[in-house]
Amino acid sequence: MPDATSPGFTPSIDPASSVPPFEQLRTGIRDAIVNGSLAAGARLPTVRTLAASTGVAVNTVARAYRELEADALIETRGRLGSFVAATGSPVQREMQAAARAYADRAAALGVAPDEAAALVAAALGLRP
Repeated sequence: MPDATSPGFTPSIDPASSVPPFEQLRTGIRDAIVNGSLAAGARLPTVRTLAASTGVAVNTVARAYRELEADALIETRGRLGSFVAATGSPVQREMQAAARAYADRAAALGVAPDEAAALVAAALGLRP
């Protein structure tokens, strides 16, 4: 699953919308978390980086992040940044953490995502 800091992750903002920009950001990030596009543990762009890439004020992004944190969808770890929080049942949270650790280790070893997914599928006894 992509890291939110990758160039491909940029929630869209419609300046003509009656929905405030902070709410558009909040729902865009929330939807990416809910649909699995952003996995537990994925690092979010810094407030300044996301503000620059979406063309909104820094305070707008900061408000969206605060509201996502209040909803327990993200967690801020001081100077380390903001990350997608583990969600759901304790079993689901543990599996999300294990999946994130596996994905991070595979990336560190230089294993392609398709190959890493194939290894998991084989370990689970799934047929391609």
